[in-house]
This record gives sequence, structure tokens and C-alpha cells, in this order.
Amino acid sequence: MKKIKDAVLEIVEIAKACPENLQQICFQTLLTHFLQGLKTPAAQGEREVKVEQKSKDEGDQAAKDVEKKELVQEDLDESDLHLKAKKFLQKEGLTIEHLNNLFYKEGGDIQPLYDDLKTTRMSESQIRITLLQSLVHAIRTGEFEATVEAVRTECSQRKCYDRANFTATFKNNKTLFGFDKFDKTTKSVHLSDAGRKELSDLIKELQ
Repeated sequence: MKKIKDAVLEIVEIAKACPENLQQICFQTLLTHFLQGLKTPAAQGEREVKVEQKSKDEGDQAAKDVEKKELVQEDLDESDLHLKAKKFLQKEGLTIEHLNNLFYKEGGDIQPLYDDLKTTRMSESQIRITLLQSLVHAIRTGEFEATVEAVRTECSQRKCYDRANFTATFKNNKTLFGFDKFDKTTKSVHLSDAGRKELSDLIKELQ
């Protein structure tokens, strides 16, 4: 306030130095110019805030658009399938439509459409989860394999994890996986020819 008071008094002195008929106009002009000078930094700051907010909003919207684009749900197509997965379909008399009845693409990932594994037995659910995870892995890489930990996780999510018999279930179905032994050090399982045949039958059953 002191700065304003001193400026106004200075303007008055300047105006007094003008001819009497110009003093009022001079005073008003100088005062207006001074007051506008006070408003300019605030106005500039306000504009900067608005520009910054606009940029932030545009950035947020761009991020949402990218996320939305990435999360579009789409059918699988032939180009998504590894050559070995295509060979498997041909051999078993299956088509891309069979896969699209079970899976969809979202954000670059393959997600399941099925909720029901069509069994109430925990051991059979574990095997079916392993077969289907092997299929997803084969679509991407050509290798019909599943990691033990991923199978364990999905079993837990689907409320069919039998901790006491988890290892035994794999051992009892070793013909599907072709391993010599299965123990706590086993990280992944690979489908044997019998396992691929079982997978083919499961795909048809889940349609």
C-alpha cells in the first residue's frame, strides 16, 4: 500500500507540472498506466496457470486415449499365432474361431473368455488350467509349456488349489507332460503328444 501511495503522490506532482487544463487528463492517464502495470504480473501468472493446466489436461487426455487404445478388446487373427500353434490347429482339425471362442486380445495380452472349466474336481481343474496356459504360451512362442507357479496362481484364483495334492496331480498325469520326474525344483511343464491331444479335446469341450 505504501508503494501505491508513493506512486500516486508522484503522479500528482507530475500532473501539477502540466498546464492547468491538462492536469486532470495527465493524472488519469498516468494513474491508469500505473494500475495496469500492477495487474500485468498477476494476469500473466493467471495465464501461465491456465496454459499449464491446459497442457496437463491435454496430457492426461492423451494418456487416457493411449490406454483406451491399448485396452481395446479384439479377436485373435492368424498373424497372432506362432507357426507351431498354427500347425497344432491344422493337425487337430481346429480353427482360429475355436480360439476366439476361448480367448481375446486386450492391450497386447491374451485373456480368457471362459469362466467355467466344466469340472468340479480340483485335480482335473489343475490339469485343465495347465493345458490352457500351455496353449496361450504356444500361441505366442510356439512352445506348449506352462510354469508351475503360474498354474498355482490361477488355481488359487479359481478356488481349486489343492495344496496337499498339487505335486501329486502332476505326477499322476505325467503322460500328458512327458517328464521323468516332478518335484519342488520343477519350474515348468511341457505338453507331450498325449498332452496336446488332451488339449485339443478340451478346446472342443469348452466351445
